[in-house]
Amino acid sequence: MDDDLDQILTAVGPRLRALRLHRELTLADLSADTGVSVSTLSRLESGQRRATLELLLPLAKAYGVPLDELVGAPATGDPRIHLRPVRRQGRVYVPLTRRPGGLQAFKLIIPPEERPSDLSLRTHEGYEWLYVLNGRLRLLLGEQDLVLETGEAAEFDTREPHWLGATTAGPVEVLCLFGRQGERAHLRTGEG
Repeated sequence: MDDDLDQILTAVGPRLRALRLHRELTLADLSADTGVSVSTLSRLESGQRRATLELLLPLAKAYGVPLDELVGAPATGDPRIHLRPVRRQGRVYVPLTRRPGGLQAFKLIIPPEERPSDLSLRTHEGYEWLYVLNGRLRLLLGEQDLVLETGEAAEFDTREPHWLGATTAGPVEVLCLFGRQGERAHLRTGEG
């Protein structure tokens, strides 16, 4: 078992370097994001310094990846993803992806509201794709007031003022894909 642990820890440095280069970051960029000195990051990547939890946690946060992925931890044998729903303002967000920062997928459950208390339209960076799984979704998008039925989809730039809500007596369930930097959902068909 000690040999396995040594192999895992030896591979951390090259994995960190590859991840940083793939993200087109310099050591100085990463140092600014994590608070870890450039020299420590350099020694960690080159294998001259052993990875510790104190070094890996800020790196995992900066890269937006789980710690086990950052170090290449062996699989536990259990393929299930244990999702932790988040409640915000009465809505339930169930994350379907584990990587924050890139394209994110989540299920959104919006409870019915007799009179929506907050119809203020919001804007933020990104691009969103919605698919109504169940119920009827009210989408205010700029000057448009739309109702999407079960099975309908919409996509929009989130810099456009928008608001989502339920129009039915029951909750509405929505599958959402969200990209922070304008990534759009692409559908490719055929062999090419």
